[in-house]
Amino acid sequence: MKTTPEDADRIRVVVVDDHTVMRAGVVALLAPEPCIAIVGEADNGREAVELVASLRPDVALIDLRMPVMDGVAATAEIVAGPAATRVLILTTYDTDVEIERAVEAGAIGYLLKDTTREQLVAAIRSAARGETVLAPRVAERLVARMRQPDPVVLTARELDVLSAVADGLSNSDIGKRLVIAEATVKTHLLRVFAKLDVSDRTHAVVIALERGLLVRPERG
Repeated sequence: MKTTPEDADRIRVVVVDDHTVMRAGVVALLAPEPCIAIVGEADNGREAVELVASLRPDVALIDLRMPVMDGVAATAEIVAGPAATRVLILTTYDTDVEIERAVEAGAIGYLLKDTTREQLVAAIRSAARGETVLAPRVAERLVARMRQPDPVVLTARELDVLSAVADGLSNSDIGKRLVIAEATVKTHLLRVFAKLDVSDRTHAVVIALERGLLVRPERG
């Protein structure tokens, strides 16, 4: 695809998608937009990297799952390369894993393929300015993950002690079961209390069960 002199005043975009019909649809969607110039197309990540190195577009609109090299790998190479191209992911996948991989690779934005023309154009403009762009559903998932408490990790010994507490054993009996000093049992319990943000044995067991740290014994 050849560039023209007037492209210099427009946002230069390459479209990367292994599905020919989808790629053609995106190009057709953006072609009428006066501020955008489609300067190249590719159907896999490797071609995308080479295209960006050659054309140095402002924005690369890239799908995630493609042959030869996927969108995440292509994003990482483009971002690490000399071109100042911004990578905007356009995909059907909205799982946490896919989103995190793309963002960690350096994508400036993440859109879903149900995006409207107006939203896509606005996203390309924002990406060209260096602004992060996220589809509303993607943003909601990221916010939800950020609001989740950090997972509590108990050591094997702390779990042994807490399991014994759940069995109704006293500190002395726990020490005998695990062959450790009673003072050591207390130390482990204090660490468990701190990690679970509780102040007594009963709540420690309840919270541990709720979070799946302890498994309720099956009753016959």
